[in-house]
Amino acid sequence: MILNDIRWGIIGCGNVTEVKSGPPLQLTPHSSLMAVMRRNSALAMDYAQRHHVPKWYSNADELIYDPDVNAVYIATPPDTHLEYAVKAMLAGKPVYVEKPMCRTYSECLEMLKVSEETGIPVFVAYYRRALPGFLKVKELVESGAVGSVRLVNVRFYRPMKNDLVGSDLPWRLLPEISGGGLLFDLASHTLDFLDYVFGPIGKIKANAFNQADCYVAEDIVLANWQHEFGVAGTGSWCFTTSDNNIVDEVEIIGERGRIIFSTFEFSPVVLDNINGHQEFPFEKPLHVQSYLMANIVASLRGEGESPSTGKTAARTNLVLDKMVKKYYRKDS
Repeated sequence: MILNDIRWGIIGCGNVTEVKSGPPLQLTPHSSLMAVMRRNSALAMDYAQRHHVPKWYSNADELIYDPDVNAVYIATPPDTHLEYAVKAMLAGKPVYVEKPMCRTYSECLEMLKVSEETGIPVFVAYYRRALPGFLKVKELVESGAVGSVRLVNVRFYRPMKNDLVGSDLPWRLLPEISGGGLLFDLASHTLDFLDYVFGPIGKIKANAFNQADCYVAEDIVLANWQHEFGVAGTGSWCFTTSDNNIVDEVEIIGERGRIIFSTFEFSPVVLDNINGHQEFPFEKPLHVQSYLMANIVASLRGEGESPSTGKTAARTNLVLDKMVKKYYRKDS
């Protein structure tokens, strides 16, 4: 489908939409934000007034069926992504879904089935596929800066936060809402980007555990895998380390060097090869989803393609499912 001007409605105008994703809907050429929805009508009105949005709702259906809205951004927790996306597509409106795409791979397949049947596109907010620093990593790999890539090592360690302990946990740690724990919320970005650089992840061996016993979701995951085109990968994610053990590093090892970058720190991309040591700094944009939004708008206008779609994002959900299968989905 082709849209000349994209008039967005946001379902779930929470914190992620304040700076990361909401402003790009308004700042991207040929794109505007027409309506927002939040269950608390006072908060929806407050958001609309602060961001100069014409309409606000407390009911998602009213936004979806608003004739002034022709595309829907779903920024709710993952347990409602499928429901709202299906309604929007059946109403003929493209959807942009926060990551992870859904709680499970099977839910992703349901969403993709409706997309295929209706011809309505799905995009997912894996915005690192469009950020300059991450594209530099992809360029270095594809240009042969380190020769043939042999191995990717991922290490991501974070301390336990005070608000992650107790009975009133954030939804990100409630598997019935999020699909898992912080692996789904944070590691999904890394795994999706590696899919973009090296192709789909195929073989996976992984174990998920809960060591600290502060919540039911996994708090440590150890995995190894192989990408479709042969590159091997290892990953360790731990969310209960000390402040002194914070690590955010992805190391790409090739036959003639290595590339190092971070998923969240926006530190310079490092290249060590036969030509020596180089660093490629890049800034974290104020609105980190702006580059991807420009691609999505171009795609909807028939002028380009988005690097992050429902099909690519579903593959990341499949990887997440396989990594926690023994922990959550013993019957799958």
